[in-house]
Amino acid sequence: MNQSLSITALILQASIVVQVVIAGLALTSLVSWAVIFGKLIGLKRVRGGNEGFEREFWSGRSLTEMNQAIGSKPSTAPMERIFASGMREFLKLRERRLDAGAQLDGARRAMRASYQRELDVIESNLSFLASVGSVSPYVGLFGTVWGIMHAFTTFGSLQQVTLSSVAPAIAEALIATAIGLFAAIPAVVAYNRLARDIDRIAIQLETFIEEFTNILQRNVGAGQASATTQIHSTVAPGAR
Repeated sequence: MNQSLSITALILQASIVVQVVIAGLALTSLVSWAVIFGKLIGLKRVRGGNEGFEREFWSGRSLTEMNQAIGSKPSTAPMERIFASGMREFLKLRERRLDAGAQLDGARRAMRASYQRELDVIESNLSFLASVGSVSPYVGLFGTVWGIMHAFTTFGSLQQVTLSSVAPAIAEALIATAIGLFAAIPAVVAYNRLARDIDRIAIQLETFIEEFTNILQRNVGAGQASATTQIHSTVAPGAR
């Protein structure tokens, strides 16, 4: 009796449909855990890169120096790539001697487009966790219902039904629901945590776009010799 009610024995004794459901849920759980750890590591890298670039941005270096430094090495932070796209478009429009409003609008559009691309990359695989969290319990429930149906068809051929004959069959069916919950609960918790972290990163990037736009606006005034003045000349220490 104890041997027949062990988890391994129950899975091996289950019907083919229940075994397929259990295998699918177990595989889904493994993939979701891989996605969770991958996203946690990726978001930590994104936050570190953004913070490092932001410190450099407000350190007093000129915009030209920063733009050249970014072009000479692989970009690692979303904020850095947003800055590069905005600065590149701004300088291109300035060379064409467009008016100040067109320069700012072009730079802002370029940064918004880059921001959306970065956000799409950051949010990748997040929908998978949402799907796992919402669908896995129902898949497990399907396995349980099928297992119970299979068990009752077996009981119909018995002359006498006892608890010892009913328990293993019902337990086999319930394992599918348990594994479905095991796959769904971590996915839901991780999705909520990751979504909150991504929202914070998105707010940080949007704030940077507005701050950088304000700096560019100060550099397109009448009589401005260049669009690449030092940041510390346009932003007083401690003003940020």
